[in-house]
Amino acid sequence: MDILGGLLEVIQPSTLFLIMAGTIVGVLVGALPGLSSSMAVALLLPFTIYLEPIPAIAMLAALYCAGTFGGSITAILINAPGAPPAAATAFDGYPLAKKGEAGRALGMAAVASVSGGIFSLIVLILAAPVLATIAYRFGPPEYFALTVFGLSMLASISGKSAVKNLIGGAFGVLLATIGVDLTTGVERFTFGVPQLYEGISFIPVLIGLFAMAELLDQAGQKDSPLERFSISALKLPGIDDFKRVWKTILRSSGLGTFVGILPAEGSTVAAMMGYNEAKRWSKNKDNFGKGEIEGVAGPEAANNAATGGAMVPTLALGIPGSATAAVILGGLQIHGLRPGPYLFENQPNLLYAIFFAMLIANFVFLCFGLVGAKYFSRISLIPRQFLWPTVFCLCVVGAYGVGQSMSDVYIMLVAGLIGYFLNKAGFSPAPIIMGLVLGHLVENSLAQSMILFDQDLSKFFTRPIALFFFALAILSIASSPLSNWLKGRRRADAPVYNDLNE
Repeated sequence: MDILGGLLEVIQPSTLFLIMAGTIVGVLVGALPGLSSSMAVALLLPFTIYLEPIPAIAMLAALYCAGTFGGSITAILINAPGAPPAAATAFDGYPLAKKGEAGRALGMAAVASVSGGIFSLIVLILAAPVLATIAYRFGPPEYFALTVFGLSMLASISGKSAVKNLIGGAFGVLLATIGVDLTTGVERFTFGVPQLYEGISFIPVLIGLFAMAELLDQAGQKDSPLERFSISALKLPGIDDFKRVWKTILRSSGLGTFVGILPAEGSTVAAMMGYNEAKRWSKNKDNFGKGEIEGVAGPEAANNAATGGAMVPTLALGIPGSATAAVILGGLQIHGLRPGPYLFENQPNLLYAIFFAMLIANFVFLCFGLVGAKYFSRISLIPRQFLWPTVFCLCVVGAYGVGQSMSDVYIMLVAGLIGYFLNKAGFSPAPIIMGLVLGHLVENSLAQSMILFDQDLSKFFTRPIALFFFALAILSIASSPLSNWLKGRRRADAPVYNDLNE
């Protein structure tokens, strides 16, 4: 009856209208570089004060789901991720667009996003209290072990040299250390610049490494023949594509849901891990980074699954699972609702209404994404001398919009210049981005763990969950050398035949 009550609340015409409006706004905002779903939800929050609690929270939840997907549109079309979770989508999505398969990439992003979102919502409906209890057991040591596991994927995250990937990842971690250390109060690499005291914002670096670096690369090709894409750019993915990626989508959906449940991890980390796991299990590893459809399906399924997962600790414990979930938590409190275990007992209608709102939002942006894919993909047909000046304006506006600071614009421009030369030298932006994302988490969780353990590293071995992730990290690092060694042994042991023996 509680499920039916929640459904009846959501299918009210006014509530459905708000869900659809939130979904469309989320897709459009997510597609703009520099603007994230958390920013859009925060801007919309004051207007929900005058609404009833269920329609208000339903609209915010719908915007959250759609905003995560929207970032993939510009990530695929112009290599400018509209939101941080879409950074991993650009690794293979943009090469697909350059090959004239923008519609195929956009369609796959829409389907994978919805699949991940629905998977996480089913988990949310069936197991939210249990999963929230598991997430509550994660302390600083467990988060440190999880981020170490994430960093262990750096060597294989792109098709470039493993050594260059590790160097790029180390550079990303180094960027994450800029600013005042929250534990000791020591200034690091600020060079007396006040704007660097709080560290470098992730979004300007993201825009610079992807969009600005690509813009500079395109500018260097102004004398080359103008590349024309065929009408196949408008073609959507086919049945063969879905047969090829369904295992990747299922795997990434599970991973994204798990990562989303962990407070403070969020969609960006889930997308990075989803991309890496897609590559790890793929039969076409060498195609990743060159336009592999699994490289779009993996991160998109993971980052949208993380949105549903992030609502588990938000609703069950009152601990936000992501930045956007934190804003939605504020919306719940504005309407006099206190998230926690009692919410599941006293107001189940509200919870199921939120679940159904997110479910409807997924289907709405599936239709919007598939129908709009053919129209969005036409952007790839625009001559670059008209397209890229527009991209530059979007980059500047997106970088400035993060904190209304020109220093973020300068950081974006510098990151673009560095990214351009790193690309020329054979470095991929993927490990740099992953190092920057995980750098903050690994440093802060290690500092908190050492305080908790009274500077005794051996106490990490008393935490079973941390040991599990450390073991996964060791296996991740050792898997590639071990695989190469086994292949070498097989070749050495194989019988040698020659023409005389035949």
